[in-house]
Amino acid sequence: MSAISQINSPENPMDVVRSIADLRDRVGDWKAKGLKVGLVPTMGALHEGHLSLVRRLAQDVDRVIVSIFVNPAQFGPQEDFAAYPRQEALDCLRLQGTPADLVYAPAADVMYPPGFLTSVRVGRITDDLEGAVRPGHFDGVATVVLKLFTQSGCDAAIFGEKDYQQLVMIRHMVRNLDLPVEILGGAIVREADGLAASSRNVYLSAPQRKIAGKLNVILADLRAKALAGAGAGADLGALEQMGTRALIDAGFDRVDYVSFRDAQSLETITTLNAPARLLAVARLGPTRLLDNLAI
Repeated sequence: MSAISQINSPENPMDVVRSIADLRDRVGDWKAKGLKVGLVPTMGALHEGHLSLVRRLAQDVDRVIVSIFVNPAQFGPQEDFAAYPRQEALDCLRLQGTPADLVYAPAADVMYPPGFLTSVRVGRITDDLEGAVRPGHFDGVATVVLKLFTQSGCDAAIFGEKDYQQLVMIRHMVRNLDLPVEILGGAIVREADGLAASSRNVYLSAPQRKIAGKLNVILADLRAKALAGAGAGADLGALEQMGTRALIDAGFDRVDYVSFRDAQSLETITTLNAPARLLAVARLGPTRLLDNLAI
């Protein structure tokens, strides 16, 4: 029996497939017509950042699949897997009016059937930053993304730049494994005060939300200071420490890192002589807020 359902709307019913076979049947029909297929991998709880990825990818492909799967393999034992927002019906309604053509929403036992033993690891580039704070996280991401690529047979996929280390890792995985998938990066979508859009922003209380908006402001100030001192050899390590202090003074409970990195390799840098990225994670209560700026 087919596992295709619809989230009904008179204007735009959204098809949802839940099995690999149904997904491949639909993609096979598209490719038989010579159409280029793109994938937007998500864990649901869709916001404007996700919808912007759908619109961006649709500029390069003929059909867009949005996957919705809260991936247990990328959550640590003390993380928010159980609490992570799940709202498939609302997500599908939000996708109406976008260029999305199909939602792929498999159950956990479809993605990880009994006896599943395989894991994908992208070395070095995942060892620090998020990799140091969340051991095993990127192995879970790489594994599920590779499975989504092979399940969908997509020609292109897009990932948001907010999770910049993830984007760099996936680009390395695709090159290293010779995968025939074009990887696009989507610009960070920000709320009115500059806070990067995130599904986890809903965790913030009203007082925390006011503090959260200061993260991007402090990073922008650090970037300006780094660029102003670049010609004289800006002390990036001192600026990282300054940023950490500024975030704590602004009311953040903890700072996991503030770090200037090479934009391609994510290696630590001491000078601005190539494209760079300023990455940071600050915490408000149990909520981790990620952000980054291009330099």
